[in-house]
Amino acid sequence: MVDPDRERAVLIGRLDRHGRLLWSLPKGHIEDGETVEQTAVREVKEETGISARVLQPLGTIDYWFVAQQRRVHKTVHHFLLESTGGELSDEDVEVTEVAWVPLAELETTLAYADERKLVRGAAELFAPDERG
Repeated sequence: MVDPDRERAVLIGRLDRHGRLLWSLPKGHIEDGETVEQTAVREVKEETGISARVLQPLGTIDYWFVAQQRRVHKTVHHFLLESTGGELSDEDVEVTEVAWVPLAELETTLAYADERKLVRGAAELFAPDERG
């Protein structure tokens, strides 16, 4: 989720099983009857306190993880969102910290390679137009 007036994105931090704080993009599960866009807006609000609107799709990340001794497959649809209000909040029980991070620092801050790759592609959206 991007705040275009300040060229920054909101990230969530969660502690891993070793107690390390890992920064990532907000994400979550789709509720019954929701579109993936509605899910993105709702999850950003729940996890960060920031209200937003979808500008455009950024891409999809597909991965596996282990939870409660079961292998789980997850597909996450990411969108470029624009902040429309709200205040930064880490009240969500699944989130340890939230922070606005300058776009230039996203690649070095994000913990997961798939998200860093997605951010590299999204950076082209903010590059100045070289056609003049």
